[in-house]
Amino acid sequence: QCRFIFPDNLLGISWVDSSWIPILNSGSVLDYFSERSNPFYDRTCNNEVVKMQRMTLDHLNQMVGVEYILLHAQEPILFIIRKQQRQSPTQVIPWADYYIIAGVIYQAPDLGSVINSRVLTAVHGIQSAFEEAMSYCRYHPSKGYWWHFKDQEEREKTKPKAKKKEEPSSIFQRQRVDALLLDLRQKFPPRFVQQKPGEKPVPVDQIKKEPEPAPEAVKPEEKETQKNAQSAGAKGPPEKRMRLQ
Repeated sequence: QCRFIFPDNLLGISWVDSSWIPILNSGSVLDYFSERSNPFYDRTCNNEVVKMQRMTLDHLNQMVGVEYILLHAQEPILFIIRKQQRQSPTQVIPWADYYIIAGVIYQAPDLGSVINSRVLTAVHGIQSAFEEAMSYCRYHPSKGYWWHFKDQEEREKTKPKAKKKEEPSSIFQRQRVDALLLDLRQKFPPRFVQQKPGEKPVPVDQIKKEPEPAPEAVKPEEKETQKNAQSAGAKGPPEKRMRLQ
């Protein structure tokens, strides 16, 4: 029945007339709701018949058909109006409820619309979560599956790198390096030498070597005297003899 009465979905619209807001109360709210520009109002209802015949709203109980009643009022901010189908003075079938907050009219959603909206919101959130999770998934035949998050690279960039503790070299490494350097120095001797700090390096070939003193020719007689002196020095000085007067 509601589908035939509301061919269009009115849950997403609202209506307001600012000229009525200052005078809105329990006695005038139904007149405010029955404005011709209000999309929620059905002009074929019994309220329109009573209004044209200038009767009071109490005559609605004696009529059959669609009518609007004030269900709840909390002046001046909240009013609830119900649309219902009257079948007898004591039997009615509710069709829709409308609430007015600060002069703005909204249609209250039915239970099916609320459940449908909540389910769609939950499904949309779950689907978005699965799509985002799949975007972080990676696969390689040699590694398999793993997660790669976008902010992981930024964290690694901003994260201070821990300084690796420098381990001292072993004796074998030091000796081996020294041996290799010595071998390379012998194979590839230096071509330039810097004798003093601040001076220009000089090629090794241009360095003047001091001539070594030539061995002097020693006569055989001098060699014998040197040998005798060395032997005498080893034996000690000769004893002094007393002089005879």
